[in-house]
Amino acid sequence: MSLITTLARLEAVDTGRAQPLATVRHRHLTDRPLVLVPLTTAGEAGAPLGALVGTDREAPRLLAVAQPRDRDLRFAFLAELAEAVLPHIEAYADVVEPAERNETDPATGKKTKVEVELCTDAAQLIVPSRAGVEFVRLLGRSMRFRRTAEDDPDTPYPAPARVPLLGRWLTHYGERARVPGSSLLPAVTDLLNRHWATGQSSLEDQHLGALLAWIDPPAGSSGAEAALRAELARDGEGQLLCPPAGPATDPDFDNRLLAPAIERYDRARTALASAEDGLAADARLGELSAAEREIRSLLARVMLPTWDAVWRGLDLLRELPEGSRAEDRWTRDRWSFTAHRDRVRSGEPPQPRRDDAVTAAQKLASRETAQAQLEAQEALDDPLVLAGRRLAGEAFLATVSEVEMAYTESKRPSPRPLVTVRTDERPHLGERTKVYRSLEGKPQTAEFVRYADGPPADDGEIPLVLRILDRMGRGKEPAPGSVPEPGERIAWTLFEHDQRGGPKLPDPEETPWTHGGPPGADAATRAERPDPVTPEDLL
Repeated sequence: MSLITTLARLEAVDTGRAQPLATVRHRHLTDRPLVLVPLTTAGEAGAPLGALVGTDREAPRLLAVAQPRDRDLRFAFLAELAEAVLPHIEAYADVVEPAERNETDPATGKKTKVEVELCTDAAQLIVPSRAGVEFVRLLGRSMRFRRTAEDDPDTPYPAPARVPLLGRWLTHYGERARVPGSSLLPAVTDLLNRHWATGQSSLEDQHLGALLAWIDPPAGSSGAEAALRAELARDGEGQLLCPPAGPATDPDFDNRLLAPAIERYDRARTALASAEDGLAADARLGELSAAEREIRSLLARVMLPTWDAVWRGLDLLRELPEGSRAEDRWTRDRWSFTAHRDRVRSGEPPQPRRDDAVTAAQKLASRETAQAQLEAQEALDDPLVLAGRRLAGEAFLATVSEVEMAYTESKRPSPRPLVTVRTDERPHLGERTKVYRSLEGKPQTAEFVRYADGPPADDGEIPLVLRILDRMGRGKEPAPGSVPEPGERIAWTLFEHDQRGGPKLPDPEETPWTHGGPPGADAATRAERPDPVTPEDLL
């Protein structure tokens, strides 16, 4: 936790209201996101109980499972979920624009630009909390390997036709949510926590109702009081006024309302199965329908407050202007969305249960790079975030006081001007430490040369001498505007603006057998032979 965040939390406790951590919105929000509020059964991981889904805040679609232990009803729920989600995703998959991408020629190893399709936008799926993201990932894992009757007519319990396809998409969204800065599958609690600091713990911040109470408390109430009511207040029946739907349910709701309703549904279904004539069957069918409607009504009662809270949180986020570099991260999401669309349409198999060693290393390296890029871009977009880096000694604000032209000692001298700047901050500078500033959206590099007046004192301004190293053109004289002018106030950072990727992984021919090599060998040849049976193996 940065010093800025700590101070903001302390101020939130003192004022009774959440304090801003950013001046711009660091995540992209589409004009028409698909909101999903899932609900799961207590005591059985991944067993869906119900969901609210849709793009219209006034008309959510209610999905419910009257008996979560019934496999057929769960498959029916997943099929209905596929009908609600897949058309939204496929609508974005068919609208494309031409784009260029670098591809490596396997024969020469050279990179060439090829023209490909890029989806002009991507479907954004939004859930209430971080637990909702995990549930989406779990759903995808449980659905993508299901066999349908079309795939295998003899398979027991065949899944509806579109369920495996939805599982593949949800798996992709769940994996993409692990990439720092991605906006394909954001949780509203994470979005709000990134932009506001409350006076409660990080665990309590995952309760959407309590979080909104801190950010936008009702008139005449503090954030702490409103959050306590959101967490604990109950109605006359003993039910929470603000159910978490996180996606777990409240135990009092399970014990007092849901369990008796499911028992009535089970009794009605058993009675219908034992009906001896048509008139009795019609009467008992009415009882079964009434029991199912009761369960749907109970689930809607639990999820609607969370549904409204999600849209309220999106309204608060949309009040912030979007950061200039958030669009760049959304473009990477669009490339990811397009690539998965191409894999699905080309008939590739579902994502494996476990990544091989090389794929896992590539994912880890890409996420580390994305994290560094995100931290740098947020600081460059937002002066409040940059202030936290300045307090940590990772950036500083300085005024240019003098510029001295200098050149390299070579046959063709290049400009290396010495710039003296004055700052009252204390960056962590060492000999030849690289510093960077943003010049027309691109990073310009300089290096620290020396302190102009010797070692800095404990207080007051200190003069620093920096040597500009690049982005001055190819001529003998620097290009206009590429060298700072006296009196100019510039933000310098000690971190790179454009993060580079890690070292390249070895070629397949050089991959050790412990990590999937050697390539080209037949799978049966690579497989380990079982040990021969010995007398000691027999009991």
